[in-house]
Amino acid sequence: MAKRAKKKSTARRSSRQPKKLSDLFHETLKDIYFAENKIIKTLPKMAKAAQSRELAAAFNKHLRETQGQVKRLDKVFRIIGKPARGKPCEAINGITDEGAEIMKEFRGMPALDAGLLAAAQAVEHYEISRYGTLRTWAEQLGMQDAADLLQETLNEEEATDHTLTQLATSVINLEAEQEDEEEDEYA
Repeated sequence: MAKRAKKKSTARRSSRQPKKLSDLFHETLKDIYFAENKIIKTLPKMAKAAQSRELAAAFNKHLRETQGQVKRLDKVFRIIGKPARGKPCEAINGITDEGAEIMKEFRGMPALDAGLLAAAQAVEHYEISRYGTLRTWAEQLGMQDAADLLQETLNEEEATDHTLTQLATSVINLEAEQEDEEEDEYA
C-alpha cells in the first residue's frame, strides 16, 4: 500500500507544471506587496501610540517611504507582466500582531516606545530579508530594471533600520530604563 501512495504522489508531481525561480519570484513579490500594504495600515497606529516625538516622526517618515515602496512594487509587477496583487503573509501578520499586543500591554508605560521600536525593527528585518532575496532573484532572472527598483527599496529599509537602532540606543531604551529607575526611587 505504501508503494501505491508513493507512486500516486510521484505521478501527481510530474503531471503538474514545474515551478521555476520566476514563479517563486512572483509569489514572494505578492507576499511583500501584502506586507507593505499591511504596514501602511499599521504605522499610523504605531505613530499615534508612540510617546516619543522622535519615534512618532520616524514612523511617519517611514509611512511616506512605504507608500513610495508600494509604487515601486507596482512597477515591478508591470515589468513581469502580472497584476499588482498581494497574498496573505502570515509572517507580517504575526509581527504586526506582536506590535499590537505591545501597544495594548504597555500603553502609558515607560517601556512602550522601546517595545514599539523593537516591533518596528522586526518588520524592517523581515523586509530587508525579502527585498534582498527578490533583488538577487531579479538579477538572476535578467530583470535588471526590477533589481534596481528592489535595491532602492532595500536601501531605504536598511536606512530605516539604522535610524531605529540609533534612536533606540541614544534615547528610547535609555528613557525606558531611566523612567523605571525613577519609579523605583519613589516606591
